[in-house]
Amino acid sequence: MTTPAFLRSTFIISVALLLAGCGGSQPPVGAPGAMQQNHPLAPSVPYQMLYRFHPWEGTHPEARLLDVNGMLYGTTPAGGLSGKGTVYKVSRSGVERAIYRFRGGSDGSDPQSGLLDVNGTLYGTTYSGGGSGCYYALGCGTIFSVAPSGTEKVLYAFKGGSDGAYPTAGLIDVEGTLYGTTSRGGGAGCHTSESAGCGTVFSINASGQETVLHSFAGSPDGSYPYVELIDVKGVFYGTTAEGGGSCYGGIGCGTVYSITPAAVEKVLYAFKNGSDGNNPQSGLIDVNGMLYGTTSGGGQAGSNCEYGNCGTVYRVSTKGAEKVLYRFADGSDGAVPAADLIEVNDVLYGTTTTGGGAGSCWAPDGNCGTVYSVTTSGAETVVYRFTGGKDGWDPVAPLTNVNGTLYGTTRRGGHQDVCCQFYGFGTVFELSP
Repeated sequence: MTTPAFLRSTFIISVALLLAGCGGSQPPVGAPGAMQQNHPLAPSVPYQMLYRFHPWEGTHPEARLLDVNGMLYGTTPAGGLSGKGTVYKVSRSGVERAIYRFRGGSDGSDPQSGLLDVNGTLYGTTYSGGGSGCYYALGCGTIFSVAPSGTEKVLYAFKGGSDGAYPTAGLIDVEGTLYGTTSRGGGAGCHTSESAGCGTVFSINASGQETVLHSFAGSPDGSYPYVELIDVKGVFYGTTAEGGGSCYGGIGCGTVYSITPAAVEKVLYAFKNGSDGNNPQSGLIDVNGMLYGTTSGGGQAGSNCEYGNCGTVYRVSTKGAEKVLYRFADGSDGAVPAADLIEVNDVLYGTTTTGGGAGSCWAPDGNCGTVYSVTTSGAETVVYRFTGGKDGWDPVAPLTNVNGTLYGTTRRGGHQDVCCQFYGFGTVFELSP
């Protein structure tokens, strides 16, 4: 999972509002003068916090965990040697170690993607670093490999032009060639105002030669492909967070698209910002020939969410027929699903970044996010409600299934249970649904 600008800006605004309301440091919970902590709904399944992050080992994990022979591997976009992020591993008993700490120079910086295992070597992307261009001369991002022993190598450093810039998504391996997306770059403009471009789909071979398969233009093909591709019978499928239509003043509400290795791109569905949802921040999964995903906005008008829309779970056929399975309402059911779904025994599981309590989004009343399940017929169940204390909050990453046990991360929380549940550097957790 990645952290698109939409979610980052929402979080920054929300934190500012929370801290303004908190007035700085607060007394411990239960002490005189402390803010009231209202968690009206208890967790519902066995939960275990495996690890609380610390700055030296990485902070604020956003990406999916990767299971390799019983060890879980992941990335953090911050923390480590220079605050530029880490690649880490954690055992299922909770023993964690950073195997590589990014320095923020030619080696890359701010890894937001999950990892890919190819014959024992891990591959991923960094959002910035790798060169002297882009992002205040900090670099346009990299594709890297790292051995479990900690040896890191940059396969490709993006230049920010037609080759793409700012990769937030992980990679997939198809017959020895890696495929991925960049969230920016690829062209001269985007929506007539984004000079960095709307993003790309690319391939890279073992020798580090990068080839752009498609450069997004905003309309009608979409813009800002934040998430990794999936391969279904030799055709790749993905989503763009914006573009594809006329909503948002012509910017567009996002798309589901397909692209072949021969670079033939097609929009399967363009979101309309109504009950069908908008702004898909997650990738897709294939279940019996149907594609399933989430939108972080849209769905149910008149809900408790900001702007009245809390997001959806949807499915779309490879022919482009879309159907909403569930519309979140920001009550106890959760809100703003940003993570990819996973499938376990014909049931879909995911996370919402907020919701789960009884009030409006981002309020300090237990709306710290959820783990939920939804059937392919649309029946939703909250599996776990985060309380915002030591169990964490703001779960933006997809879950990982290991023999029927679910593993995941929270971007925040894990330490003091004080004002607005803001403190802490994130967690690794285990659930047994």
